[in-house]
Amino acid sequence: MERVLSRADHWPLHGTAGSRLIEQQAMAGLEAHTLMRRAGSAVAALARALCPHARSVWIACGPGNNGGDGLEAAIHLLAAGLRVEVTLAADAARLPSDAQNALKRAQAAGVPISNERLSNEAPDIAIDALLGIGGHREPTGELARWVTELNELPCPVLAVDLPSGLNADTGQPHGNICVVATHTLALLTLKPGLFTGSGRDLAGEVWFDTLGAAPATLPPIAWLTNTGARATPRRHAQHKGSFGDVAVVGGAPGMVGAALLAARAAHAAGAGRVYVNLLDPDGPGLDTLRPELMFRPSWWEGPAEALGASTVICGCGGGDAVRAVLPRLLSSAGRLVLDADALNAIASDSALQQLLTARRARDRETVLTPHPLEAARLLDMKTGAVQADRLNAAQQLAERYHCVVVLKGSGSVVVAASGTPSINASGNAALASAGTGDVLAGWLGGCWSSTSSLALQAARQATWLHGHAADHSSFSPLRAADLIEAMHAASPA
Repeated sequence: MERVLSRADHWPLHGTAGSRLIEQQAMAGLEAHTLMRRAGSAVAALARALCPHARSVWIACGPGNNGGDGLEAAIHLLAAGLRVEVTLAADAARLPSDAQNALKRAQAAGVPISNERLSNEAPDIAIDALLGIGGHREPTGELARWVTELNELPCPVLAVDLPSGLNADTGQPHGNICVVATHTLALLTLKPGLFTGSGRDLAGEVWFDTLGAAPATLPPIAWLTNTGARATPRRHAQHKGSFGDVAVVGGAPGMVGAALLAARAAHAAGAGRVYVNLLDPDGPGLDTLRPELMFRPSWWEGPAEALGASTVICGCGGGDAVRAVLPRLLSSAGRLVLDADALNAIASDSALQQLLTARRARDRETVLTPHPLEAARLLDMKTGAVQADRLNAAQQLAERYHCVVVLKGSGSVVVAASGTPSINASGNAALASAGTGDVLAGWLGGCWSSTSSLALQAARQATWLHGHAADHSSFSPLRAADLIEAMHAASPA
C-alpha cells in the first residue's frame, strides 16, 4: 500500500468497466472470498495507520461488495481492540455472495451490526463502505442519510475504493449527495474520477493497494502524471539561437499584461529569443522588468519564413483584435499555442476552424489551452457538459481540431488526437488567480521551443511544472508574476 502522490510516476487509470474486468482476472485462481478479505485487511491497516490512537470506529456498509470490504475491515479492527460499530444499509439476504460471507464472519467475530447507529458519540475514525464503484446514481433513502451523517462527523473519513456517490470515470458526483472523504483507499486499480473534476476535493488523500494482484494487462483509459521531465543540460557550444524563437501575439488595449506574462514565462522556460507583438497600438515598447524581451509591432505580418521557424503563442489578452491576425498565424506559424481570446475567436468562426484543422495535414503542430468555458464554446456545448466528463471533452477537442489539448482545471487533462489522455496530478486552487493561464501558455511555448520536443511532451511538462510550483508555494492565491519565478526556481535540473 502506498500514498499515490508520494513519488513521481505515471500511474495507469482504469474506469468502472475496466476495474471490474481486472477484478475478475485477479479473482481467477484464488480461493473464494480471498480478494475481499485482502481488501478488508488493507482498509483496517490504513485506518489504524491514519489514526493510531483511535479507540472507536464507525463503518457504514452498503448493499454490495464495497460493504463486504467494510465488514471484513470490521473484523480486523475489532481484533485490534477498537470499539467497532457497523451500520448495514442493506437487506442481508440480498447481499452478493462475497459480502454475505463477510457478514457471517463479522457476526461470528462479535462485530456489532445494526441498521441504525448504536452510539450517539462521534467515532475517532469513520469508514465509508457504502457504494464504491457500485454506485451509478445519487444515493437516496438510508444511503443518503448515512452519507449525510458521514459528512457531518468531526473525525477523519476513509472511503473504500471511491467516495460513495462519486462517478469513478468522470470525477463528478452523481448528484448533490456524495461522501467528502479525508482519505480514499483505491483497491486493485486507480480510477480517473479520483483525480479530476470534483473528485480531488471529494477523495482527499488517495492511497492505493493492489491486493497482491499482478499488474493489470488491460490498457488504461488514462494516465495520472506526477512527474516532469529532467532538463537536458545545455552544451557549452550552444547559443541563444539553439533554443528557438518565441513570439507572443496578444495584448489588446487594456490587456497588455496578459501578453507580457506569457512572454516572461516563455523566456523563463528557456526560449532563446522572445518577441512581443502587442495588439494595442499604444502599448509600451519595453518591459522594464524584463528588458530582454524584444517588442516587434506587426511581427505577425513579417516574412512567412520567420513565422514558420518560430513558436507562436497567440490569444493572451488578444480581445477582438486577435481575429485579424489568426488567419495568417494559422496558415504560417510553425508551432502554435492558442489560448484565451484566440480560442473564443476560433469557436465562433468556421473559416478559422478549417484553417486550424488543416494545420495537421501540413505537419504543423498546435496546442489548445482552454479552460472549461472556452472548451464548451469550441465544442458547441454547455460548460456543465464539459465538466461532467472532462476526459471525453478533452478527447473530443483533440480529435475535432487535430491538436494537442490542455483542458485546464482541477486535474488538468492533456491529450493528443487518437491518444490516451493524461491527468495532471499537480496543482491546487492557489492557481485560481488572474493571469496564471497566460503563464501556462507562455511557459508551454518556451519549453516547446527550447527543447525541440513534441507538442504533447511540452504540454505535459509545462502543465505539471505549473501545478508543481503552486503545490510548493507558501502563497495562496499565487499571483501570476510570482508564479513565473516559482516555476523557474522549481524547474527540474
